[in-house]
Amino acid sequence: MWEYTEKTKDHFLNPRNVGVINDPDGIGEVGSLACGDALKLTFKLDEQRKQIADAKFQTFGCASAIASSSALTEMLKGLTLEEAAKITNEDIADYLGGLPKEKMHCSVMGRDALEKAITYYRGGSEKKIEGEIVCECFGVTDLEIKRAVTENGLKTVEEVTDYVKAGGGCGKCHENIQAIIDQQIGGIQILPRMKKKELTNIQKIKLIEETLTREIQPALAKDGGDIELIDVDGDKVTVKLRGTCATCSKSQITLKNYVETKLRELVSDSLEVQEVN
Repeated sequence: MWEYTEKTKDHFLNPRNVGVINDPDGIGEVGSLACGDALKLTFKLDEQRKQIADAKFQTFGCASAIASSSALTEMLKGLTLEEAAKITNEDIADYLGGLPKEKMHCSVMGRDALEKAITYYRGGSEKKIEGEIVCECFGVTDLEIKRAVTENGLKTVEEVTDYVKAGGGCGKCHENIQAIIDQQIGGIQILPRMKKKELTNIQKIKLIEETLTREIQPALAKDGGDIELIDVDGDKVTVKLRGTCATCSKSQITLKNYVETKLRELVSDSLEVQEVN
């Protein structure tokens, strides 16, 4: 579904420095399996404690997460801690020749893991969560959103989701995210998302059918998959996956993280998608 550069493909298919360094000088862990992305970064300094001699990673995530982590470990070798601390998520993406905007959160995850690893080496305690949780689905705070907006010039809720995942779940935090964006970029007027009005069952079914046809089926078709609407009972949407999606080991992730999220975004945030038995 995503357009990757040749360098990104290479780092995904042939990742460098996979594993964990024994007795590391720095350890940084970010993300969680519940959110779909997790990264552990370790590094070792040379004998003079001047430069990073080695760096390794373990990650659970998509192709971009693997490629970003691999790239970061390659970037770190030979750098002093002061130089390493200046690496940004944009530097990681640029090293790979760019990442799809929907996958920029993978480079942010790498940057965050590096910051934690350096803090670990310097003897600092891991920072407690600061600010207020805005996105309950992914545990993202207002300060994390503000940082992403400021550093990357983000202007929409969708862009914030691409960088830090906030807003990528149930969608209830979209108005709060938009308010943070407006505040950070100096009050530039961006229209907030309209609240969805109550739909009749016929209207709901029609919108679901349109969303499947216009948004979801074309995306699945890129990987040889398809989806068929079977039934709508209140907020329960029953579908059947076809093509490669029907036999894919990650079909349930596709249903929940993509199909259900898209239907909640464009139809009703109370919808639940299930596959026909």
